[in-house]
Amino acid sequence: MNIETYEKAFLSLGGVLLVACLVALAYASIAMGIHLPGRAGEVDPLTMRAQAPFDNPGVRETSPGQYEAVVIGQLWAFVPAEIRVPAGAEVTFVATSNDVLHGLHVEGTRINMMLVPGQISRNTYTFKEPGEHLIICHEYCGVGHHTMYGKVIVE
Repeated sequence: MNIETYEKAFLSLGGVLLVACLVALAYASIAMGIHLPGRAGEVDPLTMRAQAPFDNPGVRETSPGQYEAVVIGQLWAFVPAEIRVPAGAEVTFVATSNDVLHGLHVEGTRINMMLVPGQISRNTYTFKEPGEHLIICHEYCGVGHHTMYGKVIVE
């Protein structure tokens, strides 16, 4: 075999891998509904506690079977630290930070958000079975980072 044959084989393999990756990306985003959480708005971090919905963090039912959990990430805690929802509920997390960059990851789910000061993040998930899910901060936020956790209790 000459060098041109190896070149063609290498370029063909690269093209096949590129197409395979694009197909996998399209399948994940369209068929499975996996997407990056978008920027849902902004709020002034200094006055956010006086602005809705961050003036009253917690869980509220928006319609039958649908809930909104408003969460604030701050040094070194989530407010509220405990979220209770019924099994089968679709929960939309609306979250931000008022001080530094934090992360919000709910163990055992696909909820994984960056909490950027002043940027509102949203992510929706349906909790199908009862149980407890740990909420952790996955971005180093200072010396008390290891104490920043909460939980979602599905009843």
